[in-house]
Amino acid sequence: MSTPRLSLRYVTDDVAGELADLAAQGIHDPETMPFSEPWTDVPPPALQRDAVRYFWRCRADTTTERWTLNLATRHRDGTLLGVCTLSAEHFPTARTVTTGSWIGRRYQGRGLGREMRQAALHLIFAGLNGDTACTRAWHDNVASLRVTRSLPYTEQRPVREIRRDRPDTMLAFTMDRDQWQTVARSDIQLAGTESAREFLGVPTPPQIGNPANSADTIVTL
Repeated sequence: MSTPRLSLRYVTDDVAGELADLAAQGIHDPETMPFSEPWTDVPPPALQRDAVRYFWRCRADTTTERWTLNLATRHRDGTLLGVCTLSAEHFPTARTVTTGSWIGRRYQGRGLGREMRQAALHLIFAGLNGDTACTRAWHDNVASLRVTRSLPYTEQRPVREIRRDRPDTMLAFTMDRDQWQTVARSDIQLAGTESAREFLGVPTPPQIGNPANSADTIVTL
């Protein structure tokens, strides 16, 4: 996908290597762990190998019943920034997608995470005709929670999960189509989604009141 600031594209083998190197350069303070799986605790070059294998595995395991779409995110000047991930189970029936993302540490603090999230939401609701978008974050993941709380999500009951071998509090949020339409943007255009919908078993979505027709933003799968 792209917005006036960003471009998001499905992760290819070449880009997978670039993303692995970017991750190895640092995503977060080593004293913290923003992810459910502590994959960044692995030192290079094992981290890069694991990251590339993860992208391969997601691609190989894609079915209509379970899928994970990893979208490489670049600034409009071409700089690789990070990854936006959309995952779902039984999507043709459940119509629910969970989002996640990471941005290289040196690119954080510029409002790019919110822009990335808005693009992901547009793909979920306008491109894939989803009903619900979900996201999660640890209770102390300030940056992620700031993005989530700036958008019309509904906070759900917190849960206790294991984080670096200790129990900790995970916060969960959901957004439905009506909530999204209050912040839906008209400057996001989807391209190349028809074949993706067919592959994922998703019917063509109906036209919505906030169209995705602007040439300013392109989302390609």
